[in-house]
Parts: sequence; structure tokens; C-alpha cells
Amino acid sequence: MQQATAGKPKPSASSGVVPVFLRPGTIFLWIFLLVMAFLTLFPVLVAILGSFKTNAELTAGATILPKTWHFSNYVEAWKTANFSRYTWNSLFISITTTAGTLLVASMAAYGVERLRFAGRRMYVFIQAATMFISVGPLVLHPQFRLMVTLHLQTSLWGVVILLVSAHAATYFILYSFVRAIPRELDEAAKIDGSSMLGTYWRIILPLLGPGLGVSALFTFRAAWNEYIMPLVFTMSQPNLQPLTVGLSNLRYGASAAAQTHYMMAGACLSILPILLVYVFANKSFMQMTAGSIKG
Repeated sequence: MQQATAGKPKPSASSGVVPVFLRPGTIFLWIFLLVMAFLTLFPVLVAILGSFKTNAELTAGATILPKTWHFSNYVEAWKTANFSRYTWNSLFISITTTAGTLLVASMAAYGVERLRFAGRRMYVFIQAATMFISVGPLVLHPQFRLMVTLHLQTSLWGVVILLVSAHAATYFILYSFVRAIPRELDEAAKIDGSSMLGTYWRIILPLLGPGLGVSALFTFRAAWNEYIMPLVFTMSQPNLQPLTVGLSNLRYGASAAAQTHYMMAGACLSILPILLVYVFANKSFMQMTAGSIKG
């Protein structure tokens, strides 16, 4: 009996098993992801292709691909909109806002998590309220009046200070990272004679690397794309306008004709710094997601 059964071929363990990539759930997931990727990337693709068209061809919208690739649109957009000056202004606002926000938010997160003081819960409540209560343009006038009182209404520093003050989202991101750092490190540093500020600078801040990278990307993107506030503060000083405001100068030419193709080219140029920042901050994203899985 054993010899008879031994002569028969054993059934394969994989027979009748559908490969993972052919399962209905996997196929549906891939279709969903491809559709979402298409909906996300298609407007960007249209803008890139439109930046190489003529204004008449872009307005007609007959074809997606340009009949003739006009690379000169980028040169004209750079010259017409004074892109070098506007790019410097945008970089100044974005870099200083990012550095200031990370410094203020990380110090606040460390202080609130490690210290116990009166009004601590109220402080956290106010931080959360600024995230869920959107006041938008309603506070522009009092903010501008405040900067007038400080004599900063004619400087980009006024815009930077106001953007740094809106650091609630960054605060909560870094607060969760600070809570994950063992308090034993603070106690060991205190025994070695380190002050609280020294512990923050030498121990806590280096351990916040992934959180700082992610927060820097979000903060830089928000500051780079800010439009309303720089517009209000630079109405009387065009030389201080950032790219988001300066791009509007490409809308109409000397003959008051719409120049949509130049605006497309300028918009594509303004995307490049964000892509570069993402490339450098991508490692922080990988560290953050890798650390969330254990086992």
C-alpha cells in the first residue's frame, strides 16, 4: 500500500493557488492607484507641455502635444518676469521661515513635553485651535497693522515672522518625536552638568533628524507657495515680490494680450526648487516610515 502511494506523484503545494498579482483585490488596487496617479500627474503634464506651445495654440487647446516645441518660452519668462529677483525673494522667505519654524517649534515641543508649568494644557489647546480654526484673510489687516507698529511692513522679515508664528502643525509633529526620546538621556546629561538648553542642542535636536526633515519639507512648501500675505506686503514694492506674486506679471504683455504660455513656463520653473527640496528630504521620509514598523 505504501509502495502504491509512493509511486503516485505528490500534488504540488502551489497547484490551484492564484498568484498574488492576479488576485481581484490586487488588480483592483493597482487600477485604483493608476487612476489616482493619472489624475494627479495629468494637470502637471498639461502645464509642462503647454509651456512649450504658442499662446494661440494653448488657447485653442486642440492638441495636447505642441506642434512646435518653443523652448524660448522659458527664456522670455525668465527675462519678462525678472525671475532671478523673484526667485531670490522666494528662497529668502522659504529658507528663513523654515529655519525659524523648526527652531521655535522644536524648542516649544521640548519645553512643553519635559516641563510642567501652569497653563501647559491651555498652550496645547491654543496650538490645536490654530490648526482647526481657519481665519485666513480675516487676520491680514491686524497682522499688517502689527508689522507697521514694528516698522517691518516694508521688509520681507515681516512676512517671515508671521509665517513662523503659524507653526502649530510642525509643533505637533516634533512633539510626538520628543515624547519618543527617553527621559533618561536628559537625566544623564543633567548629571554630567549640562543645562536644559545644552541638552536640547546637543542631544535632543540631533535625535529629531527625521522629524525635522519632514517638517522642513512641509514648511518650505507652504512658505514657497504662500501668495496672499506676500501680495499684501509687497504691493508698493515690486522688487520684494516672490515668485508666486511675480508670476502674475506674466499674465499680460505690453499690448495687454494674455500670455498664458509664459505663465505656464514660469510655473514650471517655480516647481523646480520644491522638487530639489523633496529629493534632499526624501531620506527623512524613508527613516520615518521605516521606524514605524517593528518586528
